[in-house]
Amino acid sequence: MKRPAAAVVEEAVERARDSKVQKTAIEVATESAKALPVPDRSDRNFVWNNEDKDEPHVLRRAEILKKYPEIKELFGYEWKTKYIAGGTVALQIFCAWVTQEWRWPAYLAVVYIIGATANHSLFLAVHELSHNSGASRPEYNKAIGLMANLGIGIPYSVTFKPYHMEHHRFQGQDGEDSDLPTWLEGWAVTATACCYLDHVIRKAIFMFIQIFFYALRPMFIKPGVVPVDRWLAANWVCTFGFDALLLVYVGPNALMYLILSSFFAGSIHPTAGHFLAEHYVTVGRVETYSYYGPLNYLAYNVGYHNEHHDFPSIPWSRLPKVREIAPEYYNDLPQCKSWPGMLFNYIFDDSMGPFARVKRPSMRAKRA
Repeated sequence: MKRPAAAVVEEAVERARDSKVQKTAIEVATESAKALPVPDRSDRNFVWNNEDKDEPHVLRRAEILKKYPEIKELFGYEWKTKYIAGGTVALQIFCAWVTQEWRWPAYLAVVYIIGATANHSLFLAVHELSHNSGASRPEYNKAIGLMANLGIGIPYSVTFKPYHMEHHRFQGQDGEDSDLPTWLEGWAVTATACCYLDHVIRKAIFMFIQIFFYALRPMFIKPGVVPVDRWLAANWVCTFGFDALLLVYVGPNALMYLILSSFFAGSIHPTAGHFLAEHYVTVGRVETYSYYGPLNYLAYNVGYHNEHHDFPSIPWSRLPKVREIAPEYYNDLPQCKSWPGMLFNYIFDDSMGPFARVKRPSMRAKRA
């Protein structure tokens, strides 16, 4: 039987408090940044952390709440989320309609520049709603998620939440966190590459089709996480029903517009750099990075990723205030300066690849 997420967090906080050698979150972050160099491709393995039982956010969350209890006033939901998501879906419907007779170069340009950007924003609206940050009740968030999913073209909003909650509860834990690439992905992209150029080409291909790995990997790692219920059925019926209406009353190119927009949103696209920027290791053994650049305006501030993992109950619009209240905990952490730059570095830096992630042993497996 699964324990509530709150119980997992409380247990981790107690372990941190009861440790014989007390370390502050800032000290732990400093040690992680200095711990080890990023492994080069010859290591053919992940950055294993067998020392720290808990991911860094548990300790930092406890410290910040003790020092700045007013942080709790930021908890809640952002009422504007549903209107922004609804406007984005409307934009996608308009573009799908207006471009259906366009020539391919112009059509694909709109798909990549407008469509992919809009659908990536919808991905992140679904992310916000998975944390119940868009409305006062969980079922309202799920309903808004069904609406946001219409612009994506493929059912996604209901299945995303269970896997994403596991990512927060078990960050970096082997076999638990499905955000982590599998060893097979690392083997195919990095371990079997015969030279630098081969490695670059494989990583470029991996990034071009990474949306498939992001979407399908959780189903293979933890196939039983998503409950088969009325919300899952509603997600499929609403999305495919909307697709059918678009196909019949507007045309096949309109539906293709939504599907291609979703594909490029998770491919080599500036906003897709956040998939890499959040947790791929670029400094020592640091496993979460924030990005404070302008693309956050299109992405529900998902770049404030340390802040988000420290306080997942704070909606996107208030995440910058976390850093304002507790700057000493965030300003000196390693940061991602550019999402497009991260894409470039991932492909052309030989030390980067699927293995550039921190892993720790599964605590659930140890308890069993």
